[in-house]
Amino acid sequence: MTTTAPRTTSLGVLRARVMKLAERVTTPLVPADYLDVIDPLRSGADLRGRIVALHPETRDAVTVVIKPGRGWRGHTPGQYVRIGIDVDGVRQWRAYSLTSQTSRPDDCITITVKAIPGGTVSNHLVGRATVGTVIQLDQPAGEFTLEGHEPAKILFVTAGSGVTPVMGMLRNMTDQHRDVTVVHSAPTAGDVIFGEELRTMARRGRIRLVERHTDTDGVLDMETLADLVDDFATRQTWACGPAGMLDALEARWDAAGIADQLHTERFRPTMITAGDVGAVTFAKSGTTVDAEASQTLLDTGEAAGVLMPSGCRMGICFGCVAPLRQGAVRDLRTGDITTASPGDNVQIQTCVSAAAGTCEIEL
Repeated sequence: MTTTAPRTTSLGVLRARVMKLAERVTTPLVPADYLDVIDPLRSGADLRGRIVALHPETRDAVTVVIKPGRGWRGHTPGQYVRIGIDVDGVRQWRAYSLTSQTSRPDDCITITVKAIPGGTVSNHLVGRATVGTVIQLDQPAGEFTLEGHEPAKILFVTAGSGVTPVMGMLRNMTDQHRDVTVVHSAPTAGDVIFGEELRTMARRGRIRLVERHTDTDGVLDMETLADLVDDFATRQTWACGPAGMLDALEARWDAAGIADQLHTERFRPTMITAGDVGAVTFAKSGTTVDAEASQTLLDTGEAAGVLMPSGCRMGICFGCVAPLRQGAVRDLRTGDITTASPGDNVQIQTCVSAAAGTCEIEL
């Protein structure tokens, strides 16, 4: 009896041989690197997106329209997404609320970004980002959503860019949500992100909108809020904004015995102090060592017995790239400081970076 191997097996073997040959020819890159250039949004690649439009919202806020790659799993209104974007040659990661409808015909998603003083990524997106830029994406995350809740009466309390996750919810609400009050605080009417859209929703009876313009009305306090929304205790409330506002809301709701009716979203502040020396933690190996300001992280790790990836000594650049999980490092070539908070995972070159204070590396 003669047995013939399935044609698919032969093709699989041939494909594997071709890929192996291609890897040898293209070293130090691999074929996938070239496919990423041709089709960065392809299936099987790291999840990416392409900026396809930029829409100004206010003088310092912009909506970024992103076409996600084919691995995007969709989001629940109110969630956020972490994006990775290269700013001046450094991959920076930040989280932004998703503001788009979940069923856009073009399958795009949107984030709305407000520039903040000293904000590396926010200022880049608002003032320098261009259509066509490819960015890294994580899958959506976050529990600041209406999922699992069917309240008869809803209150949204927001300030500044805190309105962004709420707009994601409002744009996706069905007609069953008839009693929705939105209290929003901003310096002036012109500073209200999505101002015209919110006012249109109010005119059409979809929401009751209360705007508080702090330049003329003063800061929104809890006594004023109680006057503006006298039935707040009967409403499920979602709030997002500055820490002080959220602290005051939590104290008031707790005092009223309705803490379980308040849902908050806090934007994580970045509080990192750079210095000349610091302890470096290599997370995977569990090694922590004090480093000198002039010593590269590559040398620091090797001296501590950490297995450090590196192609520099063989002429292969970027073989030493690793994620900075948190802390601060200094580029020894330029003196530039790069910082990361937990979850950012900024990619750095360990062969040209030194500790600029306490930091943690994903190695």
